Amino acid sequence: MTNESVNTVHLAVYDMLSDWETGHATATLRHGMGQRRPGSFTVRTVGLDTEPVTTMGGVRIVPDLTLAELSPADSAMLILPGSTGWDTGDDRHPHFARAARTFLDAGVPVAAICGATAGLAREGLLDDRDHTSAAAEYLAYTGYAGTGRYREADAVTDRDLITAGPTDPVAFAREILARLDVYRPEALDAWFRLYAHSDAAAFAVLAGQGADA
Repeated sequence: MTNESVNTVHLAVYDMLSDWETGHATATLRHGMGQRRPGSFTVRTVGLDTEPVTTMGGVRIVPDLTLAELSPADSAMLILPGSTGWDTGDDRHPHFARAARTFLDAGVPVAAICGATAGLAREGLLDDRDHTSAAAEYLAYTGYAGTGRYREADAVTDRDLITAGPTDPVAFAREILARLDVYRPEALDAWFRLYAHSDAAAFAVLAGQGADA
């Protein structure tokens, strides 16, 4: 991925977005030490429109672009965080699930966590892909046809789709970083051990990694 346009990762933003679920991924994409190609990725926020949104933590975000302006051809990945709106019938959220379908149809990865997995289930995108979420019962309430593909795991990648539950933001980031080839395997392992398990020895491994020769 050397083309500037496909080194942009797009983060969906909407009211009551769950702040903690995507921070590890987006911060590491922009500034994580030990990357193969430091500074390769930028992160842009995508809203249904350009009106400011307020996260669950009260942070105000002004989207960089609108969903109508977003094209898979200009993106390395679409990340969909959880929010209360996925479960309360907010009529804005299904637009993002449909955008995820467009991305997957174009062969561009999508990463969904927490309530966003339910949105993808309703869209039929989990029917034929291995996936996880907060709990199997949570997704079953959507009435989707993919219950047999549910996996009890911290995060799951199946082809171009990454899923995770709300308590596994570090594992979610690990799968995103792996899919985008941000780290060498040994550096990614160290990154996960550092942030998931506070393994002090992993810091030295990660700090010792550098850009590709």
